[in-house]
Amino acid sequence: MCRRLLIPFCLTVLIFSCKDEKSASRTGQSQNNGQTDVTDEKWMLGFEKTELNPIMTADSSYVFNDPITKKEVQWQKADVFNPAAIVRNDTVFMLFRAEDNPDAILGGRTSRIGLAHSTDGINFTKYPEPVFYPKEEEFRQWDYPGGVEDPRVVETPDGTYIMHYTSWNRDVARLSCATSRDLKNWTKHGPVFQKAYDGKFLDIWSKSGSVVTELVDGRLKAKKIKGKYLMYWGELFVNLAESENGIDWTPLLDEKEQLLHVFKPTLEEFDSHLTEPGPPAIYTENGILLLYNGKNLSGEGATSKYPEGTYCGGQALFDKNDPTKLIARLETPFICPSLAHEISGQYKSGTTFIEGLVYFKDKWFLYYGTADSMVGLAVKE
Repeated sequence: MCRRLLIPFCLTVLIFSCKDEKSASRTGQSQNNGQTDVTDEKWMLGFEKTELNPIMTADSSYVFNDPITKKEVQWQKADVFNPAAIVRNDTVFMLFRAEDNPDAILGGRTSRIGLAHSTDGINFTKYPEPVFYPKEEEFRQWDYPGGVEDPRVVETPDGTYIMHYTSWNRDVARLSCATSRDLKNWTKHGPVFQKAYDGKFLDIWSKSGSVVTELVDGRLKAKKIKGKYLMYWGELFVNLAESENGIDWTPLLDEKEQLLHVFKPTLEEFDSHLTEPGPPAIYTENGILLLYNGKNLSGEGATSKYPEGTYCGGQALFDKNDPTKLIARLETPFICPSLAHEISGQYKSGTTFIEGLVYFKDKWFLYYGTADSMVGLAVKE
């Protein structure tokens, strides 16, 4: 078996959980994105939801002393969802988002990030307290009261872990990052764009950082291309940024000095409202594979193939020699809400929000949030 990329990516996608059962054997032309046809089996990943699903739920028995309120908090009483994942020492570690107050409205709770581990990738043991949360420190201005949300994590070649997450002060969402050597103790570095262009993009709405990685000796690791790390990021559109250290990032701009949108929604398709990066992107011989979250519009421009407001997972391929160039897009989502817990909970329109991806024991494990409430899993054997 090839230890790098060729064999793991020579796959045929498994379409499931979606109303539209048409063939996805080839990508099509799009007036919004302008991609060219590429045969699916040369670049796509296919997944099947596991029989045990969800694999993680909220638990009010977990408590810790909040350093800001000075009170004991049931930090995962409401929900656990939107996880990152990484392999360390033959174990899968999951960094999951947890919310405390089930009575608060969507977006009105405080999020913290917990850690769990598993030797089979399915059954996880949680650490008793969150490993990442708002504190009385300089980063409070960005992290509180909404908290820290939706982590993605990558390992650099020297063994450092970099976590990109959303700082939510209930005013502006900012893409931030932190580093660690052991996944338990983290050093915050604040918003990733605070130094770029004299802070021009510090106060824009920014989320969802998908750093480009490569499968090396069975492990996904952050990859530099032409001497720099690359990160797809954004919420409504996919943008691109570059960095020398993985901490301080510079967004790529267009000829008008505005953010360069490298991937946009497609009207009347499952991703008609937004295209939001999912887990770390993967550099392959066929291109850079980005698994992303697509949301259907509500009203004009929406597709009738999926419920309005639904989040499904899509796949897109970028040119490895020009990472700004989209060359293929899967027309049909490869994962959509279908199970009861994926269309109930906090976000009842339905969500399979993909965020964590690992290659573990010769399989791909894809971890996702279900309706902003639980953690789900799909696997490629």
